[in-house]
Amino acid sequence: MNLNDAATLAKKIVDNVKQHIVGKDHLLENIMITLIARGHILFEDYPGLAKTMIANLFSQSFQGTFRRVQFTPDLLPGDIIGTNVYNLKTQEFEFHKGPVFSNILLADEINRAPPKTQAALLESMQEYQVSVEGVTYPLPQPYLVIATQNPLEMEGTFALPEAELDRFMVRFSVGYPSFEDEIEILQRRIERKTTTMKVDPVCTTEDLVKMQNLVENIYVSPDILKYITEIVQETRKHPKIIVGASPRASLALLALGRASALYNGRDYVIADDVKRFATAVLAHRITIRTGEWLTGQQAQKIIEEIIHRIPAPRKDIKV
Repeated sequence: MNLNDAATLAKKIVDNVKQHIVGKDHLLENIMITLIARGHILFEDYPGLAKTMIANLFSQSFQGTFRRVQFTPDLLPGDIIGTNVYNLKTQEFEFHKGPVFSNILLADEINRAPPKTQAALLESMQEYQVSVEGVTYPLPQPYLVIATQNPLEMEGTFALPEAELDRFMVRFSVGYPSFEDEIEILQRRIERKTTTMKVDPVCTTEDLVKMQNLVENIYVSPDILKYITEIVQETRKHPKIIVGASPRASLALLALGRASALYNGRDYVIADDVKRFATAVLAHRITIRTGEWLTGQQAQKIIEEIIHRIPAPRKDIKV
């Protein structure tokens, strides 16, 4: 698979999902790019906006496995990663895999589960493996965690710790559809004559892994590396920020910049690739001062101000 083949295939996957998802083209492209970059996604949005369906349609598009777990206060780590079960016939313990052994795992309302259960995902998200009683089990590839949390209902929830928030490469919001798009949603439902949404696959999991591996061949100029570093370093100096982004954020911007270049058929990264994901990568990784928070100063606005202030390198040539 070469660069042009990968870019064409990535757009086919997005077009495949767009058969059922209306008016969210930019979001679907961002999800595809994050998937290429081997990242994980946190959706902070209201219920009923098709987050589960989007994840399922992406998995169908590359013949991947999809599992959804509803996080609740009584959910245990073993309910996610699996557990050893005693077999009376063989008189031995056998490992029964949990839903984490899938290509796309949807962790619905992840902040409703206690911290111990949330932490069960840390190893899988970082090392793409799980360990149970000293035995390590590799996860299928590609592997993507999509977690959701409701921004309004915080009673009875457990806020994600900084260490886990940092494992999510990006934080997205789906948002409500426009008036015209909502009419289109209703019209498509009438024409479909079923609540089920299905798409035919356009590639295999092996094709997607090849696409992910091609990212390593995307050129990144010294100017782009400097640009990424300046943005992240500024989050550690900004007067309204107590805790800035870690080097993991820099690596996330690098990976997404290269994946964005691949999606657009380029073999080099430009500043717009970095700008496209800067807010999604950084806003959930910083801690703003209490006074700013109380006055309604949002992290997203601070990141946008940083991006606007730092001059971007030239984008018209490969340097």
